[in-house]
Amino acid sequence: MKKKIAVSWSGGKDACLVLYYLIQSQDYEVDHLHTVIGEETNRVGMHGIKKELIEAQSKALNIPIKISYLPSDKSNKSYEQVMREYAEYCKSKNIDSIAFGDIFLEDLKQYREEKMGESGIKCIFPLWEKSTKNVINEFLDLGFKTKICAADASKVKKSIVGQTITKELINQLPTTVDPCGENGEFHTFVYDGSLFQTAIQISLRSIHSSFYEYEIEENGTKKNIKSEFYFAEFD
Repeated sequence: MKKKIAVSWSGGKDACLVLYYLIQSQDYEVDHLHTVIGEETNRVGMHGIKKELIEAQSKALNIPIKISYLPSDKSNKSYEQVMREYAEYCKSKNIDSIAFGDIFLEDLKQYREEKMGESGIKCIFPLWEKSTKNVINEFLDLGFKTKICAADASKVKKSIVGQTITKELINQLPTTVDPCGENGEFHTFVYDGSLFQTAIQISLRSIHSSFYEYEIEENGTKKNIKSEFYFAEFD
């Protein structure tokens, strides 16, 4: 008997490949996708994707979506409370595992395992420690189509935002940019592929930039970082 599992869903390529693996698996049955949406923005965090497009993915995939809303303060405390509440939702459905698309960010993996573990939820990472070059190539070889929806202005050119990813585009990226954008260089929105019953029709309306503030810790000292990001506005 297959085990019920949820998928942490950003709408991007890594989450989509995780979903593909799980659907092909003999071990798991995907119960639903889970996305955290900004209560104030009605968008997915650093992806900047509108809630309506995430819901369109759910419909095209024919998989239910569970949306949690992050309060406007966007603090770690608020996020962790949101995830605790989501963990209780999962347990109410007899789900004790969530799949994530992380590839090599050890700190993030440990954070997820620790926080979800406190609520009795296990984390699985189907892409963990895979070559990011191989991951993006496999994703494209499977026929999935994804557009770059956001990018770090200090690392990539504005001109790639809104484009559909191809192997040619990946090869044109600076060598300092991870092929999957695993260090936050860029984020994506998947709009078609073998799992989709119908393609999502999207068009690029505009590209805008905004500044994103976040906190990092170096040698025990916390620092506030302010970075410019490009965001694609899709209709």
